[in-house]
Amino acid sequence: MAEEIKQEETKVEAKKIMGTMLKVILGLVFLALGALALIKWWPDLLLVVKGCIGLFLILAGIITLAIAKE
Repeated sequence: MAEEIKQEETKVEAKKIMGTMLKVILGLVFLALGALALIKWWPDLLLVVKGCIGLFLILAGIITLAIAKE
């Protein structure tokens, strides 16, 4: 009976470790792909950021006016 409990605990721990390792590997793959995409599409990213500056400033102004109104 005690051996069965130990075997079940070992199986559960092994599953947890495998799940954690899978998540870590998947996270590293996503980080690498993100870095490669950032390097490859750098000019396009700058274009998007430049395009969003005006909208960001408008939003910041609206929020500032809403805070000042209170």
